Amino acid sequence: RKSSLYTSAPMGPSDQPDFINLVAEVETTLTPHQLLDVLQSVEQEQGRDRSVGHWGPRTIDLDLLLFGDRYLNDERLVVPHAGIAERNFVLLPLNELSPEIFVPGRGTVAELLVALPDNAGRIEKLG
Repeated sequence: RKSSLYTSAPMGPSDQPDFINLVAEVETTLTPHQLLDVLQSVEQEQGRDRSVGHWGPRTIDLDLLLFGDRYLNDERLVVPHAGIAERNFVLLPLNELSPEIFVPGRGTVAELLVALPDNAGRIEKLG
């Protein structure tokens, strides 16, 4: 499943175009690290240039937000994604899939949305 598209102000330097965001739910037999490898391979195929820095402009940015109810924290991967609870451009699309999605250690998406501050950033659903 996938959410609608949303546009939001960029994270990091504001002198770059708005970001287009969506979330997708997939079934996989891959491990979390194998899935991360696939996501990073797709980014590279789509022209992602990591030399511009962490917050710089990018053609595509694929993040692994959740992996079932698993926790993972190592040098390559943190699951649930470290910023998931503070990002309206993640929570609103997740909420569209299901407000009851559980973020381990944090609560449901609906609960996290209620807790977001009013200044969480500009976001708009497209279409």
